[in-house]
Amino acid sequence: MQTEVFEILEEKYQGNFPSYFWDKVCPLAGDITFEDLGIHEDKLKETLWSEINVIVHVAANIDFNERYDTALGINTFGVKHISAFAMRCPKLKMLLHISTAYVTPDNQGALLEQPLSAVKGLDIEAEMALVQEQLKELTDNKASEDTVRLSMKKLGLIRAQTFGWSNTYTFTKAMGEMLFYDLRRHLPLVILRPTIVTSTWKEPFPGWIEGVRTTDAFITGYGMGHLKYIPADVTTILDLVPGDLVVNAMLTIIASSYKESSVFIYQIGSSTRNPITIGKLAEEAYRYFLRNPCIRSDGRIIKVKEPYFVTTMTGFYIYMVVRNKLPLQVLRVLGALHSSARSQYNRLSRQYNRTVRVVKGYKPYTFFHGRFDDTNMQKLTSSLAERDKKLIAFDTKSIDWESYLTDIHIPGIFKYGIRADKKTKK
Repeated sequence: MQTEVFEILEEKYQGNFPSYFWDKVCPLAGDITFEDLGIHEDKLKETLWSEINVIVHVAANIDFNERYDTALGINTFGVKHISAFAMRCPKLKMLLHISTAYVTPDNQGALLEQPLSAVKGLDIEAEMALVQEQLKELTDNKASEDTVRLSMKKLGLIRAQTFGWSNTYTFTKAMGEMLFYDLRRHLPLVILRPTIVTSTWKEPFPGWIEGVRTTDAFITGYGMGHLKYIPADVTTILDLVPGDLVVNAMLTIIASSYKESSVFIYQIGSSTRNPITIGKLAEEAYRYFLRNPCIRSDGRIIKVKEPYFVTTMTGFYIYMVVRNKLPLQVLRVLGALHSSARSQYNRLSRQYNRTVRVVKGYKPYTFFHGRFDDTNMQKLTSSLAERDKKLIAFDTKSIDWESYLTDIHIPGIFKYGIRADKKTKK
């Protein structure tokens, strides 16, 4: 409650806000990686099972390159535990699962609001068995914590790419959806797939975001002078959707739980009805940083140059070797002789590795040529009364991207996102 998002409620209810809040919210400690969500008290579980009407499953690990055991436990088997818990709730009207539009391994054409196709050879239980087997082998070999961590990260990427996904996050989220499909006949399930979630457009105030996400890493890297060459297809459409619109869509879906409907997958994004390209995003970022340059820790202003796009990853790696890797090798040699050169080498090496890591992680999205269909979401919008459409709007068509990016989103990244990231890393 000690964050900016609650300040508006503090102002509205003044001294009564805490009592208002705690009258409506009852937080419970739990863990979706365990059966019964890690809740051990029998009386509490019985109370929850008898009273719950709606479950909204938002918990996820969103690190693209997370340890496979961690991502599998949260994003995939967390679904299994949530489902088992939901089946014990006789009054349940809806289980709303927040997924991601990028669960699809496809990256071309119209991507529909449909269940994922079966994947030949993929056995979700066998994936967990594989993880446990490798962890046991690492333990038996007395592997260090770093070795275990890196081995699990490598395994996640290998398994994802084996079955056609680009990273551990989307692969484990996709497997989570697949588990839900098998249980749908037993549960009132609805899946919401947002695209790239960005800072709030209007509510509770413009620009709020927690941490640096997806495209934000490119924006901050460019503004700080770390990313001068951008590996991307300038015509690639970035499917952005502000966070408050996603929340409004969630509320509308929950409110519709009393209606009988065959629809159980919704996608919310902008690529079909109000697309913005990577080229346009870069153009707006350039204009923003010309007017609002970042400042180095020593007080020097960082002057950005107009972004230059490299249309292949090979071209980007060649640029990084010539402009960065070779000079770094020289600094490494000098560092053996001079402490100042060693310090500079360490700083630039960290910057180089971070840039390469970010670019590799987001490559599937900078060369993405699909558009997410949102027919079901539009039908839901059209079913609302005009008053409700204004009250809980989630139509991305009305967003002016130029204004949103330069007046709201980019300032919000630096005001809220980076600060939240620093708090998380402490």
